[in-house]
Amino acid sequence: MSDASALDGTLFYGDNLTVLREEFADDSVDLIYLDPPFNSNASYNVLFKDESGNTAPSQIQAFEDTWHWGPDAVDALLDLNGTKTGNLLNALADSLGENQLTAYLCMMGVRLVELRRVLKPTGNLLLHCDTTAGHYLKIVMDTVFGRDRFRNHIVWRRTRAKGLATRRFPRNQDWVLVYEGSPDAYWGGGEMFVPYDMDQLDSDTLEQYRHQDADGRRYQLSDLTNPNPDRPNLTYEFLGVTRVWRWTRERMQQAYDEGRIVQAQPGRVPRLKRYLDEQRGQPMDEIWTDIGPLGARDSDRRGYPTQKPPALLDRIITVASRPGDLVLDPFCGCGTAVVSAERLGRRWAGIDITHLAVGIVEDWFHEIGVEPRVVGAPQDLAAARDLGRRDPFQFEAWAIQRLRGFRPNERQRGDGGIDGRMRFRKTEGRRRPDGLAVAQVKSGRVGPGDVQAFRGALADADADLGVFVVMGEVSDGVRAAARRAGRATIGDHDYPVVQVWSLADYFEGRFPDLPIPASWERRRLL
Repeated sequence: MSDASALDGTLFYGDNLTVLREEFADDSVDLIYLDPPFNSNASYNVLFKDESGNTAPSQIQAFEDTWHWGPDAVDALLDLNGTKTGNLLNALADSLGENQLTAYLCMMGVRLVELRRVLKPTGNLLLHCDTTAGHYLKIVMDTVFGRDRFRNHIVWRRTRAKGLATRRFPRNQDWVLVYEGSPDAYWGGGEMFVPYDMDQLDSDTLEQYRHQDADGRRYQLSDLTNPNPDRPNLTYEFLGVTRVWRWTRERMQQAYDEGRIVQAQPGRVPRLKRYLDEQRGQPMDEIWTDIGPLGARDSDRRGYPTQKPPALLDRIITVASRPGDLVLDPFCGCGTAVVSAERLGRRWAGIDITHLAVGIVEDWFHEIGVEPRVVGAPQDLAAARDLGRRDPFQFEAWAIQRLRGFRPNERQRGDGGIDGRMRFRKTEGRRRPDGLAVAQVKSGRVGPGDVQAFRGALADADADLGVFVVMGEVSDGVRAAARRAGRATIGDHDYPVVQVWSLADYFEGRFPDLPIPASWERRRLL
């Protein structure tokens, strides 16, 4: 197992149950945030968009959010045999049936037990779920952590109701269930404030801060006397009134000179102006309505339909951990939690079961100038070829994402022979990228005819440049076929229209000659 320092900045590819058992020691993680696939019986596709914001012509089947009762569910129950969690799950399977819901709960139960093991006593775990299975997950978590370790049930309104639901209220909320490792768990109570929206103040705040100065700033008048009457050093006359004051005479005079102390009339007790715009904000509660979903053109959007806004993760990580703490996301997805952790000065580790997701997170970190450590992905030519034999789709996604800035397409009929795309700017001064590079991955033997066919696909896609990615050796004939495609001038540089790039090139540190990806250029990283 790895110690906490070795986990920092690491993306693990694989089943999180296996990774947790093999890589994470007991009491090694300060904060766990997980947003597991919900039991919504739906298949989610990742919709990749061009840098212009237009939907790309194909999609990626990222994960199937459907669980079936079978050997995996039975194995999970056997792992938990004799425990409170196992007893509960057996009872649920008996009462609700051996179905998709109970299979999902078994999958989550065995993983929550491992997450409880790796969580420090001073740490917190926050599970993001929806109303489909959230109430069942709550009782499973009670058996894992203990009911007394339950801290909060946060309701996040992810979007406003968009239409009239005639048979029910619109379902527009997610839940975040919060559990603590022990009574000594950290909680940043000083961070639990929402800034006031001066244009939409509630009636209580308007009444509390009913006074306004000449500049329109709202304030309330607060008491300046000391609750302790036995403070001789703070007993003195100020503006003709003798009291035991909160402050020294010098500080009182300074505040008066700054216009912060007012006396309604001679002889009245002076009071302090407390300005609303200087307060920490509205105390935060369990109902979060001030964070909306990601915008369609938000630069942090990664294409996952269930991606959560960074502002939500920023709040969670800020409140539930300290700078330097280790944050774990065992269902990493597109990586919002670990990227937020990096930006907030936390250490982090993420796990996901698809090379697609790990590659998306890698690319996001590259865009912000961070080089993550990846465990479980092919580290040499033999491992890459083995992946290609075992799972061609995962291999294709992994290979495309070695071309930084490229995004994979779904392997499906009608993809036109294009497996990945990258937008770039070829015309100076244009606001949106107007250049396109495409890639095709071949895991078997290739010949000059395959390159010729790729040139046709490149033309059909109206692409400027193409990368022909091959797993095996590259013959002279294949390279000659690529050279016959000629060169293209983009800006002040000439690029080969078609470049052949092998896995051997990748592992030896050689990359195609390509323009800067639009996503990288926008973030001014190169």
